[in-house]
Amino acid sequence: MRHLISICDLTDDDLRGLVERGAEFAAGARAKSLEDAIVGIYFRRTSTRTRTAFTSGALRLGAKAVTFGPDDLQLNTGETTEDTGRVLSGMLDLLVARTADATEELRTWAAGGQMSVINAMSAEEHPTQGLTDLTTLQHHFGRVEGLRVLYVGEGNNSAAALALALTRFPGTELELRTPPGYGLAPEILATATEQAARSGSKVSEQHDMDALPSGLDAVYTTRWQTTGTSKPTADWREVFAPFQVTRELWQGSPDAVFLHDLPAHRGQEVTAEVLDGPASIAFTQATHKLHSAMAVLEWCWADRP
Repeated sequence: MRHLISICDLTDDDLRGLVERGAEFAAGARAKSLEDAIVGIYFRRTSTRTRTAFTSGALRLGAKAVTFGPDDLQLNTGETTEDTGRVLSGMLDLLVARTADATEELRTWAAGGQMSVINAMSAEEHPTQGLTDLTTLQHHFGRVEGLRVLYVGEGNNSAAALALALTRFPGTELELRTPPGYGLAPEILATATEQAARSGSKVSEQHDMDALPSGLDAVYTTRWQTTGTSKPTADWREVFAPFQVTRELWQGSPDAVFLHDLPAHRGQEVTAEVLDGPASIAFTQATHKLHSAMAVLEWCWADRP
């Protein structure tokens, strides 16, 4: 039974295959490989792109979708996570879940062994976003290997997935510029650093915007208010203000593309000039959520008897 709960659950071959398959779907590949499958779509937190991508992706692949909102399951009335997982796994083939809570809850659901579980965002990591990001790079550049990426902003679950995924590809360079006190979780950075040493890639993190690198292939940011979280201090906007993405970041990298996982707040983490400008492929990136979702669903279903 295949699950996607963390990027770390994937072998290097699995990761590369998912990225390449997503790019194939982006290029027009078609398949109906999930016929007769029942896919549960459970979103406890708001979602535009991820929920739509997995629902429409399941339908395009021939599956049937059962959707649950935040108030639809008996978890709200005290049923245990374990009991909920046992029940759902007896009725569903796959479960796509966004909780914005601890990843361990998803592993509890997966423990039943009868349904695949896909993490559509937990507190620690957003693995399907990381796959979307790499699918976008693969489709745009024709490769992931050797690309240089600057990430600016909070070291949130999207940043975690990007770091865990990109450092598995040889020759890549990921530099993160995160506000003081808002960097990657130490265990995520440690894992990404270990992976980089094995694969021949590079990852680093600084907490200022001094001496930015040049010759970049992509500049990436996310919104400052991550879904399902709040900032611990009242002055966080002042701390984040120097990390706004503006056109000045392109002075040494005129050909770099701009990525954003959306939704965006123009005038906060990025200026409208950048988000709506010629370098931006953020809305193409959003469309690739569908292609990446289809690749994940297909991969989870592939080895079923």
